[in-house]
Amino acid sequence: MAGKLYIVGVGPGHHDHMTFRAKEVITESDTIVGYETYVNLVQDLIGGKTVYRYAMTQEVERARQCIELAESGKIVSLVSSGDPGIYGMAGLIYETLAEGGWNPKDGLPVEIVPGVSALNSCASIIGSPLMTDFAVLSMSDLLVPWEIIQKRVEAAAAGDFVIVIYNPASKKRIHQLQDTRKMLLKYRRPGTPVAIIKGAFRESETIVMTDLEHLPEHSDKLGMISTVIIGNSSTYTYKDLMINPRGYKSKYNLEAKN
Repeated sequence: MAGKLYIVGVGPGHHDHMTFRAKEVITESDTIVGYETYVNLVQDLIGGKTVYRYAMTQEVERARQCIELAESGKIVSLVSSGDPGIYGMAGLIYETLAEGGWNPKDGLPVEIVPGVSALNSCASIIGSPLMTDFAVLSMSDLLVPWEIIQKRVEAAAAGDFVIVIYNPASKKRIHQLQDTRKMLLKYRRPGTPVAIIKGAFRESETIVMTDLEHLPEHSDKLGMISTVIIGNSSTYTYKDLMINPRGYKSKYNLEAKN
């Protein structure tokens, strides 16, 4: 008899920002699977359960084991930080199921439990940078060729989107954000606000407010748990906050209050 597979987003890391549903399905599950760092985020919720911890580069093995365990009758939670449908495991799970001819109506029950992603958790820390249209890009070229990422950066820059960057750098991947900055400077002023948020809502959280011109000075704050938010032509800073005006003042002639 088949069990059930939950693909669970646990948010930025602190339990205060995990959804009620996420806690509920983790409690219901008898088996937990995930990248070791993500499993550690819910360590206090998984006592007495069977736990399978994986290294970062074992995504395919992780997906297959989750499906096999659920098909054998287990109730499985595949946990990941943020939201599993945003650069997470949801896509790979569905790809693997589809290859096997899975039918959502009468096959293995699968539920995605959404979580707070880095784009909105980081935005909440630094003000209101995502009030208008924005684009989300990953600098990781492990699965997507750098040439395609460059085209997307160029389009987002030309379109004056606020840009949220995931995976901005790693030990082996240095030039991507540097090249992105050069492309952005063709369209945006050097003083365009930039925020670097590392380890949002975790004990290691650090925040740097800078601009495009001075971004290279803060390369030590970049890494796989860092998110970079780059403003557009309307974005400004106020007392270490990044504000992207929604347009209410121009529409309603609102007066600023002291």
